[in-house]
Amino acid sequence: MIKNITKGKVDTSRNIDSHNHVTGRSIYVDDLPELQGTLYLAVFGSPVAHGHLRSVDLSAAEKLPGVFRIFTAKDIPGANQIGGIIPDEPLLADKEVHFHEMPIALVAAESEAIAMEAAKLITAEIDPLPVIIDPREAFAKGHISGSPRTFQLGDSNKAFAECAHIFEGKADSGGQEHLYIETQGAYAIPMENGSLRIASSTQGPTAVQRTIAGVLGIPMHKIEVDVTRLGGGFGGKEDQASAWGAMVALVAHLTNKPAKFVLHRMDDMRMTGKRNPYSSDYKIGLDKDYKIIAYEATFYQNSGAAADLSPAILERTLFHLNNSYYIPNVLATAYSCRTNLPPNTAFRGFGGPQGMFVIESAIHQAANTLGIDPIVIQEANLLKDGDVFPYGQIAKEAEAISCWEESKERFDLKKIREEVANFNANNEALKKGLALMPICFGISFTNTMMNNARALVHVYSDGSIGVSTGAVEMGQGVNTKMLQVAAHYFAVAPERIKIESTNTTRVANTSPTAASSTADLNGKALAHACTQILDRLKEVAASSLDTSADKITLKNETVYVDDIASDLQWEQLILSAFQQRVNLSAKGHYSTPTIHFDKTTEKGHPFAYHVYGTAIFVSTVDCIRGTYTFDAVKIVHDFGASMNRMIDLGQTEGGLVQGIGWMTMEEVIYDETGRLRSDALSTYKIPDIYAVPKEIDVHFLKTDGSDMALFKSKAVGEPPLLYGVGAYFSVINAVRAFNPNWMPEFYDAPITPEKVLMGLYAI
Repeated sequence: MIKNITKGKVDTSRNIDSHNHVTGRSIYVDDLPELQGTLYLAVFGSPVAHGHLRSVDLSAAEKLPGVFRIFTAKDIPGANQIGGIIPDEPLLADKEVHFHEMPIALVAAESEAIAMEAAKLITAEIDPLPVIIDPREAFAKGHISGSPRTFQLGDSNKAFAECAHIFEGKADSGGQEHLYIETQGAYAIPMENGSLRIASSTQGPTAVQRTIAGVLGIPMHKIEVDVTRLGGGFGGKEDQASAWGAMVALVAHLTNKPAKFVLHRMDDMRMTGKRNPYSSDYKIGLDKDYKIIAYEATFYQNSGAAADLSPAILERTLFHLNNSYYIPNVLATAYSCRTNLPPNTAFRGFGGPQGMFVIESAIHQAANTLGIDPIVIQEANLLKDGDVFPYGQIAKEAEAISCWEESKERFDLKKIREEVANFNANNEALKKGLALMPICFGISFTNTMMNNARALVHVYSDGSIGVSTGAVEMGQGVNTKMLQVAAHYFAVAPERIKIESTNTTRVANTSPTAASSTADLNGKALAHACTQILDRLKEVAASSLDTSADKITLKNETVYVDDIASDLQWEQLILSAFQQRVNLSAKGHYSTPTIHFDKTTEKGHPFAYHVYGTAIFVSTVDCIRGTYTFDAVKIVHDFGASMNRMIDLGQTEGGLVQGIGWMTMEEVIYDETGRLRSDALSTYKIPDIYAVPKEIDVHFLKTDGSDMALFKSKAVGEPPLLYGVGAYFSVINAVRAFNPNWMPEFYDAPITPEKVLMGLYAI
């Protein structure tokens, strides 16, 4: 029997992991106890970004005391391949190198220091080849990953002939370093019968399992991947964690010794991919009432040296090319361009923000050329129920107009505009900029087959409960939401429930924790498992209380009959069920209904639902120095019927600031040789306490939510980042308040202080 159940009571209104985080008790890969004999790894990466690999000299490194063994491509027993969507990425370079720091050799040594020292002693003979870092140059030379994708709605060519106003331009958005607090890492332990247990810092345990199986040439059931939690992921550990998992697995498999690899910060920054940079062209046509009649765009995505997840990211760019607007005639084509940079990868928003930046740039250019506020065009074109997205889905439960109108009213947009105008009229050295950013983001994996999840629930004979799902906790509070689901269905105190680590042996074939779909998919699978057990318990209770199961409910750990409390308590019920040999375990499964997409026609219904919102940005630019601050960001966001306001608010604030960072200060710089120059926190700047908005005011839109969401509580992981695009335009507008004759030659994000200064004094 569980005693003192209320001691250390769990508060599910807040993140249940927070206490351990702030007291240092949370366990990450680098915190795991190390077994005796553990080997520590280091990588020798390519010193050039592109070339023919003629030879590798390991002799000096092998002589270093403490070096156990050095591995190259020839030592891989299975396939030297870690590519997911397209098999185009070797684990260790063989014959050719494609980006600077591409892994060539893997050192295993008695200590991390020895391994790193040995890696420095390795040399390679490489015949240099031309280096391409620009996606447009890659496109011109035919270096394309996968096939181009085109979305079309209506007839844009015909529609342009009928437009009153037509504008063309270019918009570039840069990369973004994930900069998760916990770097990439994994620890492999050999088990019996050739099996391996891998502790991995990954958003995709099954992806790591599948990749290791291919590299080692063994079946997936020989590999157990376990994830307790991540110290942040943001998409950077969805696919790219697989390489480091495969490396430790390779060493452990071939040596029968535990192997560990946790990257140092600067190595992580140099060796891993970023958010995909894009260079895009657009053409926009409006009628006399500023309705967007036609829109065309061409997206040149910088995939880096391998496909990684770029083809899927490219697809989501097309899915979000119209942002929160209805456009009846659209033609957009996207190319994934192969360059000699580390393979770029998933990042919060997964291509959606890049597409939205282009349409917002087109609107901004049109408005400023016409001499009107961009807000006029934005407001005239917001989505409403019944409008058609370029991919064929019909807008349903659209909250674009509701969020827009409520933000105007709640935050008194008229007053804000007057205050900005008055400030600018009375200040020469400081200017304020105002911008609104509506958002619309589709929730589901765009690869339909990935929209499924499983959960395993055990109710133990003492009444305690163990819950396993495919959801990976990475700071977003999914553990708390899963706890809420189990506590709700069983009507028990949260203290009775343990959320287990994410493990490929307990829950197999998981989709990655990504696409803002994790709580929905895994929570609904968990609900299915809980319901199965609950139905059995109701039969036991009905038999004990001489009634029918349909009259039984559970509330506050008490069995009720026709809403009248009985004497039968939770622990008694579980013990009785156990004694009667009732199955107290269940596996739940959920796959999202109604969604589908046909890539041959580029039409379908790919999203379970959409999330909407509107943000109002006010920024101040120092017109002497070119620096800027954000005075306020005021948001009306469509959370649905939020199941945990504290967590959802935290996600919104964090996503917003991360989006602001991408659009303003986080500049990823590679030189012409393909070497990363912004490879440390001294050269790569992220928002700190002094850079975040002085005021962030988030209002929860009152709405019923969507039945497709868990408890009608809409996904909140990625949508808030999209607001960050508004930061860019608020700064641009402030610069134009100082220098009204200036318009950017093309829209180029991030808008760093250097670019601001150039705009302020451009002639």
